[in-house]
Amino acid sequence: MNDRIKEKLKVLTTKPGVYIMRDKDGNVIYVGKAKNLKNRVSQYFRNSPKQAKVQAMVDNVDIFDYYITMSEMDALALESNLIKKYQPFYNILLKDGKQFPYIKIDMKDPFPKIEIVRKVKKDGARYFGPYFAGLDVREIVKTINSAFKIRTCNLKITENSMAKRECLNYSLGLCSAPCTKRIDKEGYRKEIDRVINFLNGNDDEIEEILTKKMLQASENENFENAIMFRDRLKMVAKLKQRVVANLPKDVSKDVFAYYTDGLSGVITYMAVRGGKILGIISHPCLDAELEEGRTLFNFVVQYYQNLLVPSEIILSHDIEDKELLYEFFNKKVNIITNPHGINKQLLDMALENSKEYLNKYIEKERLKYNNTIGAVKSLQEKLHLKNTPMRMECYDISNISGTNKVCSMVVFKNGEACKQHYRKFKIKTVKGANDFASLAEALTRRLKRLKEQNGESFREKPDLIIIDGGKGQISSCYEILKEFGFEQSIDMIGLAKKQEEVFFPNKAEPVLLRPGSAELKLIQRIRDEAHRFAITYHRYIRSQKQTRSPLDDIVGVGPKKRDALLKAFGTSEEVAKASVDLLRTVPGISPALAEVIHTHFKEHPLEYKAEE
Repeated sequence: MNDRIKEKLKVLTTKPGVYIMRDKDGNVIYVGKAKNLKNRVSQYFRNSPKQAKVQAMVDNVDIFDYYITMSEMDALALESNLIKKYQPFYNILLKDGKQFPYIKIDMKDPFPKIEIVRKVKKDGARYFGPYFAGLDVREIVKTINSAFKIRTCNLKITENSMAKRECLNYSLGLCSAPCTKRIDKEGYRKEIDRVINFLNGNDDEIEEILTKKMLQASENENFENAIMFRDRLKMVAKLKQRVVANLPKDVSKDVFAYYTDGLSGVITYMAVRGGKILGIISHPCLDAELEEGRTLFNFVVQYYQNLLVPSEIILSHDIEDKELLYEFFNKKVNIITNPHGINKQLLDMALENSKEYLNKYIEKERLKYNNTIGAVKSLQEKLHLKNTPMRMECYDISNISGTNKVCSMVVFKNGEACKQHYRKFKIKTVKGANDFASLAEALTRRLKRLKEQNGESFREKPDLIIIDGGKGQISSCYEILKEFGFEQSIDMIGLAKKQEEVFFPNKAEPVLLRPGSAELKLIQRIRDEAHRFAITYHRYIRSQKQTRSPLDDIVGVGPKKRDALLKAFGTSEEVAKASVDLLRTVPGISPALAEVIHTHFKEHPLEYKAEE
């Protein structure tokens, strides 16, 4: 703990608020809320034992800021907004875009239909779900539509509206046709009640209906429909397999289990609706809270910002802020932290999933580390590089017979592709197929931008530059590096495809990395990515030129006038041959523009298009 932190802790308020931890570069690494800011923040900097993940965060803290709020609820809202804004490394981060689907039935509509939605609104509609982890909500809706005569159209049906005729679904026995008054409001509502009964967990009726329809279709030798009903029955069977014994069908509950090894953690969420487990999903999480219960609290708050809150929530850890959760939910919810009976069985199931997922996650992260950061460090060691190549840039040229020459710049940071920093160069000064000169031009432009600190991807200095090529390419590029004075601060290597030889500037003999090693695979990945990126850009340039007309290069000739000229003369070659007087006869071409067109083709004969 530095002196700045000590001084700030002395004057810290005891009011509620939000605190922000920053590293030495000013980056926000953690955001937290507190009922008492002084007590809460001071806990992090006491010499007491802490979990490894908390200690890792504290070791990176250079200074903290804080905001005072009127209440703890205000602090909760501000914390949520700041986490979304800064995306801190040591906070739980749930992606808003990954919202689970629900089935919605709008009971205000006299003839409601079944809808799939991902946002739950307080609009009086009935919502069923969420559906995830192996349950396809679209298949469930298709199963409902196969069994019950519910409309699927978007027609707005009122008492006074009347469609001209029924749709095909009515003829197929899949719709009761409320649009043509084939069924009244009361009769349709009974059909909807049967759907709701199924969604609430009663499967027997729908199974009986689908079985009867399948057998009838088979008897009528309508085998295609029979297969369709058979598949719908499989969906019902899949739902029945998720039934929890001795669990009332009218209770909806969510289960949250948190398991950690002190460094990494996993929270498993289980949704139980209508006596069935609709899904189980696990999230790896890194949260620098001092108590595990507060980590669980943080997850639950983020989770329910987009989802429907059930009547019961089962938690693996006790939490201090139950009253705050009740206020956040704004509804009566039974929060259970010491479950018994069937609730304990559900929690134990979720905990087992957490433990298994954490073991797999740790192994996956270990492999990822070995192939990224581990490979970066190994590459420095094996090639005796001056810098740890945390930022690597690879360059490759693509052209056909010296035309449409382009160069790609691919960036890897921490051993992974950083696509927002990829850049491409159109080679402007080199004539013919000269890869050495083309690489030199691209590298010159890149290093000039580095010197000028111009451009988002060009301001950051690379630790290692990789050239796709051998001794000749690396020698010409190294001269550019020396011209800009970066030969001591930036490493450079060349990778030749034939035997995957690594070349160094001013060294005659190449180095061979061990085949299959993580460091060789890393530079192969970036080389192959540079090659792919260069070819993609080259193809794009080529296709643009093939579809582009020479008339597009004339100032004052837009798409409409270009089309008028081509309509009048047939081809751009004929336009180039036309006199000023003839050009004037084309609708939309003024005398002045006719002069411009004629002069342009005198100065730039069409042959110039072969090489730019």
